[in-house]
Amino acid sequence: MSRRHADRPVAWAAAALALTAAVFAAGTHARSSDRSQPMDIEAAHSTCSLGANDSCTLTGNVTMTQGSLNIVAAKAIIEQSGGDPSRALLSGGVTLRQTLDDGNPIHATASNVDYNLKTEVVVFTGNVEIRQLRGTLNGQRVVYNMKTNQVESGGSGNGRVKMRILPKSAQAQPAPAKASN
Repeated sequence: MSRRHADRPVAWAAAALALTAAVFAAGTHARSSDRSQPMDIEAAHSTCSLGANDSCTLTGNVTMTQGSLNIVAAKAIIEQSGGDPSRALLSGGVTLRQTLDDGNPIHATASNVDYNLKTEVVVFTGNVEIRQLRGTLNGQRVVYNMKTNQVESGGSGNGRVKMRILPKSAQAQPAPAKASN
């Protein structure tokens, strides 16, 4: 199967996943111009079926770039329903980087990301860390419902959710140097 045909479902799902994650994590908007940019996808291997209810599996250092958006994962599975992407499953250590409309960067990592395009719910699991200039969110599981803008996060076992929110005035200032003894 040619790369041109196999990448089509992946591009839509991956773009939606990454933009959604960036909007959720930052509380601001992902770079809107990224949506109109072409998406480039590379992987060591892909196995894709073109049926209306089939899937596409990409493995081996999967990279997806679209404008300022950059996603890296060991594996990506894009499921289709009725010919449209319905779910994106990213695994094997997922990193997402993007520049937001306000010019600030966002960086998110997780072991796995599951984005259900039908319910518009994104689930980050395993060592989740979302960083931006105004703060960080860490935990073992972060769920974002795009329809309700509800964020739920939790630890695992004795783990806890950790957040740091910086005052708006502190985001542009460098951290003070530690005094030496």
